Amino acid sequence: MPRDMFGDVANPTVKLGSQAWYTVPASIAAHVVLFAAVIIIPLMAADVLPTPPTMMAFVGTPPPPPPPPPPPPAPATAAPKSPTPVSNPNAAPVEAPKEIVPEAPAPPSVSTVGVPGGVEGGVPGGVVGGVVGGLPEAPPPPPPPSQPIRVGGNIKTPKKMRDVRPVYPPIAQSARVSGMVIIEATIGADGRVKDAKVLRSIPLLDQAALDAVKQWTFTPTLLNGVPVPVIMTVTVNFTLQ
Repeated sequence: MPRDMFGDVANPTVKLGSQAWYTVPASIAAHVVLFAAVIIIPLMAADVLPTPPTMMAFVGTPPPPPPPPPPPPAPATAAPKSPTPVSNPNAAPVEAPKEIVPEAPAPPSVSTVGVPGGVEGGVPGGVVGGVVGGLPEAPPPPPPPSQPIRVGGNIKTPKKMRDVRPVYPPIAQSARVSGMVIIEATIGADGRVKDAKVLRSIPLLDQAALDAVKQWTFTPTLLNGVPVPVIMTVTVNFTLQ
């Protein structure tokens, strides 16, 4: 049994080199001829390739006829004639005059002959309708206002010339009352206080403040060089010691 199992291995029935020696070269030659036929024959048949159609991209309708020539220009209109220049009587003459006419005498001077409608005794060369003796003098400045003017703007605050300190009322000192009283004072043309009234009140101190302000004096306030009465605001301070 073992001999039969391994008999083909020990003595194979197919042996190498049993085919003829010319089989392989013949196979190679056949393949070369086949590849040559496949590659070379199409190259040799190039003259039978189909001819591509001619492109007709630029073939179209014929071009339109050229435009007609422009019409001839219209005849030029005659330029308007310039107006005949008007002769200037003051221009110099072109031709010599046939005769020379004497010039008219010059009109009389104003300084030697009077003017119609003038006034006797007027100045030579004066204006027609003038006033004898020249223009009147300028009117005097307006009188100063009778009513007091409030200080401000062109009206300067007058300077205090005399100051009187107020008397501190004993009742206000006992009550420990202090502060500032504001008073509106009317100052006459002579600089003296003519009237006074309280604007900001402290009841225990008002009368003492009014009595002190009425004794003050100021420099006169001038308007156009004339003293005038003015109205101004003053303050009186009360401070406990």
